[in-house]
This record gives sequence, structure tokens and C-alpha cells, in this order.
Amino acid sequence: MHSHRLRGQNFLIVTVLNLFITIVEIIGGLLSGSLALLSDAFHNLGDSFSIVLGYVAQLIAHRPESQHRTFGYRRAEILSALLNAIFLIVISIFLIVEAAKRIAHPEPVNGEIMMVVAIVGLVANFASAFLLQGGSRDSLNVKATYLHVLSDALSSLAVIIGGFILIFVDLPWLDPLLTIAVSLYIASEAWPIIKQTVGILMQSAPELDFKSIDHDLMQIKGVNGVHHVHAWQIDEHRIIFSAHINCDNLQLSQMGVIYDQISKVLQEKYGIAHVTIQAEYNRGDDEKLFNTKEDQQNICN
Repeated sequence: MHSHRLRGQNFLIVTVLNLFITIVEIIGGLLSGSLALLSDAFHNLGDSFSIVLGYVAQLIAHRPESQHRTFGYRRAEILSALLNAIFLIVISIFLIVEAAKRIAHPEPVNGEIMMVVAIVGLVANFASAFLLQGGSRDSLNVKATYLHVLSDALSSLAVIIGGFILIFVDLPWLDPLLTIAVSLYIASEAWPIIKQTVGILMQSAPELDFKSIDHDLMQIKGVNGVHHVHAWQIDEHRIIFSAHINCDNLQLSQMGVIYDQISKVLQEKYGIAHVTIQAEYNRGDDEKLFNTKEDQQNICN
């Protein structure tokens, strides 16, 4: 419970920091005329929403299993990570469009104000990233939120460099160019999270060596065949596995020993959290590990 409260406290501090940065950068962006600062402010405003969403999703995910949610609420964090990553992509596209307009119609920018405000944002963003770093290793949800904050730190750094250059050289295209560069980087970092979360929600098979699994299960005494295999993920950590196995005509007590051996192999060697096995005698002898569409049609016929 202590670590849970501490993480909640971190989320709160990061939210307050991001709201503070947003206000400062909006004021600084309007005073300096910097699109890069205003884009950073929009990112930070989005971060505040993402941080709150991420924390709420984390609270929901820790709710216990029930008769209505037999696998629990763990996918709340996956949904939150997906929404956060999509939000990053949408903001990046919007800012790239605005930056392109600014390149076509450049406006003067005050480099000194731009640089000072960006330094404040950089310090606050790095502090926020530090508070979220630990949780980002274990949760896609926290990783998406952490990515929001880290991308803003990078954006602030780019704005600082741009502001410093603009103090000495009049380059009206530099500010929008920095906006495009940072937006492209943020989008490229968000895209893998979208792919992974969509894969989990679509119950795509995790990265497992199914040939090796088939080989290992066939080494267990009493197992004559493995077929009708399914594997999917509840979240980025919990893999669910089910399969039908062909066995000798054994007593139920003997099957219990085989079940235990199968569960041990799958959990210890392949990191599978939940295993469901259906034993069969002659049924399914001609089926493969995975049935193709043609195989399923033949079975039905």
C-alpha cells in the first residue's frame, strides 16, 4: 500500500508541475511569438490530462476480479496507454500543420523570452520524468505517460537551442522547423505503443516459440498430441494459454499429474501466467497445433 500511495503522490506532483509549465509557456509563447513554445504548452496541457487518465486507469486496474470481470480490470491501463498514444499522434499532426503554415508565413520571434521560458519547462519536465521513470519499466500505461513528459523535456531542450540561436541570428523558419522535428520524434515514439496496445486488445498471440512449446509438451509422459492452441495477453505482463492434448486412456488422478507438469513447463520456461488444458483420448488426433481455415471447414464437414 505504501508504494501505491507513493505512486499516487508522484502522479499528483507531475500533474501540478505540468499545469504550471503550461501556464508559463502559454504566456511566454504569446509574448515571444514562438510557435515552438506554444506547441510545448499544448503538449504539457495534454500531459496533464494523460497523467490523470493514467492514474485513474491504474486505480481501476487494481480492482479485484468479479463474476462480471473474471480476468479483472487490467486492460484499463492498456486502454489508457492507447488513448494517450493516439492523443500524442493527433497533437503532433496538428502542430506539424501549424508549423508548415508558419514556415510559409514567418513571424518574428523573441529568442531571449523563448529560451528563458523553455529552461523553466525543461527543469520541470525532467523532474516529472524522474518521478515517473520507475513505473515506466513495468506498465505500458505509465510508459505512455512517461513518454508524454519526456517528449516535452526534449521539446523544451530544442526550444532552448532555437532561442539561443535566434538571439544572435534572425532565422524565422527555425522556430517552426524545431516544432516539426520534435513532433515527428514524439509521433515515432508513440506509434510502437499504439501497435502493442492494439495487439493486446485484439488478442493477438504474444511472442512465444510455439514449436518449442509443442516439443516440450510432447516430452511429457502420457501426452500424445497437442492441438487447438490459443494464447493471448490480458496486459503486457500476463499471458493466457489454452490447448487440447491427446492422452492415453488415463484415470483422472493420473491426468492431474500431467496437468501439473504442463503448467510448470509453461509458467517457468515461457512465463505464461494462466494455463487451461483440455484432455482428449481419440478426439482431435488429426488436428494440428493451429487449425487453418481449410482445416476448420474439413472438421465441420
